Amino acid sequence: MSEATNFIDGALPAKMGVLGGGRMGAGIAHAFLIKGCDVLVVERDEASAIAARERVEAAAAKSIERGATDANLGEMTSRLSVSVDYAAFADRQLVIEAVPEIWDLKVSSLQAVEESLAQDAVLASNTSSLSVSGLAEKLARPENFLGLHFFNPVPASTLIEVVIGKQTSPQLVDASRGWVEALGKTAVVVNDAPGFASSRLGVAIALEAMRMVEEGVASAEDIDNAMVLGYKHPTGPLKTTDIVGLDVRLGIAEYLHETLGDRFAPPQILKDLVAEGKLGRKTGQGFYTW
Repeated sequence: MSEATNFIDGALPAKMGVLGGGRMGAGIAHAFLIKGCDVLVVERDEASAIAARERVEAAAAKSIERGATDANLGEMTSRLSVSVDYAAFADRQLVIEAVPEIWDLKVSSLQAVEESLAQDAVLASNTSSLSVSGLAEKLARPENFLGLHFFNPVPASTLIEVVIGKQTSPQLVDASRGWVEALGKTAVVVNDAPGFASSRLGVAIALEAMRMVEEGVASAEDIDNAMVLGYKHPTGPLKTTDIVGLDVRLGIAEYLHETLGDRFAPPQILKDLVAEGKLGRKTGQGFYTW
C-alpha cells in the first residue's frame, strides 16, 4: 500500500464512503459521521439513496437526543452526501461495502468500487462470514483490502471484527485498529476463516437453540432467558437472530454448512420461517412477535 495514504497513523479518514445504505450501511455511515468525517453513501437508485439519507439523519438526531454528541445536527448532516454513482467514491480514502451477503453481489460491487478509487485508497467489506481472502482474489489491489465487520445495531455495539486476508497489508491492519479506537469501539483481530470468530460462535449457539425449539425442549423465551440469566448474554440467541434477521442467519448457516460441515446445517424451523417471510424484527415476526 502506498505511503501516500495520509491516515495510516490510525486517525480516521477525512473522507470515507459506504456502499449500501440499508440498516447496516446507515449505521456505519452514522458511526463515522458522528466522529467528524465527511461521509458519502452510494445506493443503487434514487429512491434508495433518499431512504439512506433519511436513515442516517434520523440516527444522527437520536445521537444528539441521547447526549452521545454535542454536535449541531445541521453541521453534522452537512457532511453527509448520497449518490447513485460509483464515480463519486473517487476522492474517498476509505470505502466500506455493506451490501447483502451474496457472493456474486459482493464481488461485482467491490470490483466496481475499486475501479473508482485512488490507488492508495482502502476498500473494506462488512461481510459477516464470506471469505475476505476469496473476495480479495477478485480485486486488483488485494493488499489494500480487509474485512471490517460491524455489528447491529452499530451505534450501540462496541465491537468491530477486523478480518485479515492473506494479502492484507500489515500496515493496514495496524491502521484499522486505530480507526476502530477512534470510533470509540474495540477491535477483535482475526485471520480469515469461515464465519471468522463472532459469526461462527454466534451462529453455532443460535442453531442449537433453534433445534431445541424444534424439538420442544423449551420455548424461545425460556431458552433465551437461560443464556441471559445463566451466562450473562445481553440478549438470547433467538432474540438476537430476530434482530439480525432470520434470512441473514440462514445465509450464514448455509455458507458455514458448505465450508465447515454438517454441524452448521440450518434447522428446518429456520428454513420454514424464512420461506414464510417471518424474518424477525424487520417483518414483525420471527421467533418473537415484534
